[in-house]
Amino acid sequence: MMHGYKGYGMLYEISTLSCPLLSIEEVSQCSRRWVSDAQETATVLGSWRTEIGTLGRLMILRRFETADALAAERRRALLSANPFHAGEVLTSLGMESYAPFAFLPPVLPRAYGPVYEFRTYHLIPGGLSPTLSGWEKAIEPAKAYTEHLVINMYALDGPPRITHIWGFASLEQRAALRASAYGAGVWPPQGGPEHILEATSTIALPQPWSPLH
Repeated sequence: MMHGYKGYGMLYEISTLSCPLLSIEEVSQCSRRWVSDAQETATVLGSWRTEIGTLGRLMILRRFETADALAAERRRALLSANPFHAGEVLTSLGMESYAPFAFLPPVLPRAYGPVYEFRTYHLIPGGLSPTLSGWEKAIEPAKAYTEHLVINMYALDGPPRITHIWGFASLEQRAALRASAYGAGVWPPQGGPEHILEATSTIALPQPWSPLH
């Protein structure tokens, strides 16, 4: 069951590190050292390189126990002359703060992949509340599909949006599960699509050191 997590208050951050294509492994190893420096205040959950979508990007998912811990780690990167120990090769750096959907369980390291999908939905103003309601009602009926859901989160900064991460054995498995859920009428969540302004999807593969793999 995916219910019973009301009040779950941890925060998450997705860091997106962009670099030249041939520098992705260098950035991966440099960022691994960076996040290891903060392991007492932040839990590293995953690191992925983009495979389908905008290439030359490394994404890192971390969990924070408190807002203060997240803010301190954000300041460390912003004030550093060498953020993520990769400043010489980084072309851009994005850091996004999220709160999890309270009815979903916390993320635990495990094998979901090796194919991960990052989906971000930009929502119309006021669209988050009905989106949350629709998702909560749809999780259990679509369990064959949603058991592949790593997490869904809503952004705490920037425009209204949610980002959900999925893990599959293959792109073929992803397509089959989605087709089955759509065909059975249990997906997408009722009231969800009506509040989506823009949607993007990225396929990413875990780095060897990623706890989620």
